[in-house]
Amino acid sequence: MRRVIILLVVAVLGAGWYGLAASPSALAVNGTSVSPGELRAELTAFNAHPGLFCYISSLINAAITKQGAGRDSVTAASEVQWMNLRLEGVAIDRYVATTLHHVPSASELASARVALEGELTQAAAHASQNCAGTAVQALADMPAAMRTAQIEDQASSAYLLSKLNATIALTPANIKTYYLAHRSNYDTLCIAVAIVPQASLSAFAASQAQGMSVPALAKKYSADPTSAAKGGAYGCFSPNSSAYASVRSDVGTTAVGHFPTTALPYTPTAGGPTYGLYVAATSKTPTPLATAQGTVISDIQTLNATAANSVKSGILANAAVTIDPAFGRWGVSTSGPSVFAPALPAETGPATATQLTTASSTPYQ
Repeated sequence: MRRVIILLVVAVLGAGWYGLAASPSALAVNGTSVSPGELRAELTAFNAHPGLFCYISSLINAAITKQGAGRDSVTAASEVQWMNLRLEGVAIDRYVATTLHHVPSASELASARVALEGELTQAAAHASQNCAGTAVQALADMPAAMRTAQIEDQASSAYLLSKLNATIALTPANIKTYYLAHRSNYDTLCIAVAIVPQASLSAFAASQAQGMSVPALAKKYSADPTSAAKGGAYGCFSPNSSAYASVRSDVGTTAVGHFPTTALPYTPTAGGPTYGLYVAATSKTPTPLATAQGTVISDIQTLNATAANSVKSGILANAAVTIDPAFGRWGVSTSGPSVFAPALPAETGPATATQLTTASSTPYQ
């Protein structure tokens, strides 16, 4: 597993690297530091190699940071986010070395490199990202020190996870066993939707209670003409679809061929009206492991991350951390210790005179 916790966001877009030369180290954990030069080289690599950025972003489910009103806001946020990831890697390495008294062997590092390349490839496919080049090339595009650090982080994280009783090692046998035990979670889902205006929600509920079918409800009440004309039919989603997790969550445990009784809020346009979104599974088809594997791995990683999160927070809470003040401060939030940066106001455009009155037909993108 690439990281003990993978719920981090990276958005390495800027080129200013504010304050990199202000301190002999950009960050330091328990005596091990990352120099300003190293961090500058890493940020340069992301900007110079889109394929590298694409693979790493896919790996940790990255989202692009919204620009703020301040000129350097994207750069500052990007530096802090990448520093959080780097800091965690260093902290885990030091914990494994000093507390667990383990230093990855040459064979472990070789395996970690192969595992990292495999995870990068799988992550890009699962996120439906057509990244330039291969995962092998992405690692080759990293500066030598960065590549060494990432492989060591991979090896240390894998070793730490192997020592936690609540985690599942990502071996082919374990992946298959988990899939077989949760096979219904990976069905290919064909769905129908109804995007209902607020004023029609009560009438929709009354018709639903009287037994009106999914196609009839969609045709009568949905504000999206494209899907409504087809009785709400929206499409089919296999586990390798980037929208699958959202679709699976929205369908929930409602029986096939029925809309849920409670709508999801759906606002197709920022500042526009909010609709009630109803999603029904019209069919569920078993999906072979070869197709579902990316989602199975992601689910196992999420379980592992949940189990390991308290351990990671403990490691960071007890670590001796110093941060160059130019990048932010070291503190504790509700999710645990991390690097913080001052928030900047969001940049807003001029208000529009009109709003959409017809719902968008793309709740899943």
